[in-house]
Amino acid sequence: MFRGAIVALITPFREGRLDEKAFCDVIERCLADGVSGFVPCGSTGESATLSHAEHKRVVELAVEAVNRRAKVIAGTGSNATAEAIELTRHARSVGADGALLISPYYNKPTQEGIFLHYEAVARAVDLPILVYNIPGRTASNVLPRTLARLAGIENIVGVKEACGNLQQIAEVVRLCGPDFDVLSGDDPLTLPILAVGGSGVISAAANLLPGEIAELCRAWDAGDLKRAQTIHARLLPMCDALALETNPIPVKAALHLQGRITDEIRLPLTKLTVANLEKLRLTMKDHGLL
Repeated sequence: MFRGAIVALITPFREGRLDEKAFCDVIERCLADGVSGFVPCGSTGESATLSHAEHKRVVELAVEAVNRRAKVIAGTGSNATAEAIELTRHARSVGADGALLISPYYNKPTQEGIFLHYEAVARAVDLPILVYNIPGRTASNVLPRTLARLAGIENIVGVKEACGNLQQIAEVVRLCGPDFDVLSGDDPLTLPILAVGGSGVISAAANLLPGEIAELCRAWDAGDLKRAQTIHARLLPMCDALALETNPIPVKAALHLQGRITDEIRLPLTKLTVANLEKLRLTMKDHGLL
């Protein structure tokens, strides 16, 4: 259902508010470069710092701007199950194609609690749902057998995997079967995850490099392994630079260096340090982005 290069959208700000023009400009450029979808209000979109009104506006604007030219998978996760249901219902009501829900953070639920959380959202809202497993942000890991149980629920259709463990991800593919979409949540692991049976990537780097990341996915789907390997190798230095500090600090700094957005980011995240900004600038120049 969800394949290829999907952009984990930034949320650009100007004077403390959503910069709607810059947001739509990012979407248009990504569409022109052949991406297959967008995730507004994920980790890259600083969803944890958005008010409910801002969150809903970002999702609405993404749906309007994309206008059915690609998939829109709204970030609707929360560590409160009732709130996740509310946000997912809103996403469905404004025309999103799916929802991406981070595993409940801070609470540290058991595997049973994680299962029941997703089950409750899936039962409450008739919308395709992707699980988002990112233990580094949630303090819990959605294990393969839990995902296999979730795969048995009709509208839980896949997972964004950012656990960083390729063996675990391969086990998810094995247990969940070919109809369950396994998407990379780490740009440097996109090709390895495709190789073990993944279907694509939800990419922060695609805000900056949509064409190359889309081409990597297309090359893999076409069976052109050599081309996919070449693109993967070329992307690695930029992926390293975009991981110099917590996402989305570096990717927003990169887009600011290109003059496409302001450098605003919301506390508790801070702007890229001067030393890392220079490293990023040099890598972008080497890559032909400046």
